[in-house]
Amino acid sequence: MVDSRPREAGPVLRADDVDVVREGAHLLREVSLRVERGQHWALLGSNGAGKTTLLGLLGVSTHPTRGTVEVLGHRLGRVDMRALRGYVGHIDPRHPVRAPLTARQVVLTGATNTTELVPRWEPDAEQLARAERLIATLGMAEKSESRWDTLSQGERGRALIARALMPTPRLLLLDEPATGLDLAAREQLLSGLDALRAEHPELATVLVTHHLEELPASTTHAMLLREGRCLVSGAVDDVLTSDNISKCFNHPVRLSRVAGRWLARAENGVRDGISNERLT
Repeated sequence: MVDSRPREAGPVLRADDVDVVREGAHLLREVSLRVERGQHWALLGSNGAGKTTLLGLLGVSTHPTRGTVEVLGHRLGRVDMRALRGYVGHIDPRHPVRAPLTARQVVLTGATNTTELVPRWEPDAEQLARAERLIATLGMAEKSESRWDTLSQGERGRALIARALMPTPRLLLLDEPATGLDLAAREQLLSGLDALRAEHPELATVLVTHHLEELPASTTHAMLLREGRCLVSGAVDDVLTSDNISKCFNHPVRLSRVAGRWLARAENGVRDGISNERLT
């Protein structure tokens, strides 16, 4: 049996010259990415740019048509993908919860990687303590006994992040986690992510969005995708500039940064040569 446990040496993620072709259409072309421990990447681009397709590769859900992908030191195609997937936390805002579970119980389902509590399964003391720590870190302590159907979308999002962290993954993937959140819920979610990253310095994360306002201040790196190709990638301060964002979204945009967070504003009268503006 192939050992699917994460390897300590090397990057958390590595994709080399990846193509993904579906029904004759190129969804990704020659995309390369390297994510190290403790790095927090943002994948940005307009709808259809290839963000979710790339996240599927990184989340050990699909194979590339060409090129190679390594996750936690294992090359896709040479590893038990189901076993490897257990070491990757994947946050899906559409996570189905049909049973009448509390927020704490939903978090505990992360220990068994199920959508409901396993019959006759009881969490041990270590699992219970970990669930409590994660619930507190994500600001959900006062809601831990609330039923899932009474939680707001933002509270559910934070609970799902805690759930994904139950098995102590090395990698956390977030697919548009702020979708459907109002302003207050979005800010609570992003504050929770910043706190989580500070508390777990070895954790690597990849967050997909097409709204720069949804990026946590703790973001360290970014990749801009356009029509399935990587436009630019690297350290976040080098990538998130007005020039690059304007090219990525094919529209003139003025980008600024306030207290570590990004703001984007369309500049209808500006065409080329936009410089990055930084505010403090």
